[in-house]
Amino acid sequence: MFRSRLARRKGAGVAVLAAVSLALTLGGCGMDTVTPEDARSDGKTGGDARRVDCAKVKCIALTFDAGPGKDTPRLLDILKEKQVPATFFLLGSKHVDRYPQVVRRIADEGHEVANHTWTHRILTDLDASEVRDELSRTQDAVEKITGRRPTLMRPPQGRTDDTVSEVSRELGLAQVLWSITAKDYSTTDSDLIRQRVLDQAHGDGIILLHDIYDGTVPAVPPIIDELKRRGFTFVTVPELLAPGKAEPGAVYRPEKD
Repeated sequence: MFRSRLARRKGAGVAVLAAVSLALTLGGCGMDTVTPEDARSDGKTGGDARRVDCAKVKCIALTFDAGPGKDTPRLLDILKEKQVPATFFLLGSKHVDRYPQVVRRIADEGHEVANHTWTHRILTDLDASEVRDELSRTQDAVEKITGRRPTLMRPPQGRTDDTVSEVSRELGLAQVLWSITAKDYSTTDSDLIRQRVLDQAHGDGIILLHDIYDGTVPAVPPIIDELKRRGFTFVTVPELLAPGKAEPGAVYRPEKD
């Protein structure tokens, strides 16, 4: 099980976090991670534009990887109807470049637009220049459409290492993993996807789904309805970390209850 522990040290009246984690095996390399709670407690802030205070309410972040795709407009309709913000980790080739109007709509409707590489290559298999190309091409494509460069990225399969972290830092990208997954790439059963998410749901959780698979989008409304009934508030990943700010190169992952 992936776990992280952070010890807080105080100096000059400012809380400074020293990341101390159990071994996190990602791409064959042990990496330190930061939890949402730790990010909120850090002295580094990104302003206080929170809709909610996730230190006081039970927050959860809904995230979608590898889109946009043909079903993303329907997903956006659902999110708009349910008044739920999400974070979209977008794939460049055959997705961002194929659906620029959908990318623009994601941004215009207040969702967080993030980076999931250009071609979904496993970044830990690449050298620094190749990692940089995978990330920077999607950065450039998203900025051309939305006018903003993403500040978050998710490495394919969650695989990261020191090289990926360093290139991410150079490009101004924080790495965001997850704590709840329905493995929707392995099934088209929407009821099963829904149940897997609900069984794992926890406060400060980050849900991983994919808006490119047939069973996923139909599962979203009942997931939202049940989690709201349980008292969860949906937020974007930056809102989950606020008033802390995601630091470029750092790896963020919630702890499960």
